Amino acid sequence: MNIFVGNLANTVTDEDLNKEFSVYGNVSSVKIIRDLFSGDSKGFGFVEMPAKAEAEAAINELNLKDLKGKKITVNEARPKTDNRRSGGRNNGPRGGGNSRGGNSFGFRR
Repeated sequence: MNIFVGNLANTVTDEDLNKEFSVYGNVSSVKIIRDLFSGDSKGFGFVEMPAKAEAEAAINELNLKDLKGKKITVNEARPKTDNRRSGGRNNGPRGGGNSRGGNSFGFRR
């Protein structure tokens, strides 16, 4: 089961999470999500536990537990949805620009 862990202090490491979750069973992976450029924690991560019963026990016991000064939130991770904006120039409210460098209002640069 994939488990979401949120509200992590910046000082929490993958090893810290592994230690906390291993009390409840086998942990197959731990990943704290970090900023691509700075390497700083984004304050959340994921823990994978193969046995559902062990994962549920970890969720129930660790949710709202104090870890390095912050109460962490722990729950089953939801599948990733693809409803994010792509950031492309053709996704504007007016139908987007054209491929020749114009903008959505038809003006040239």
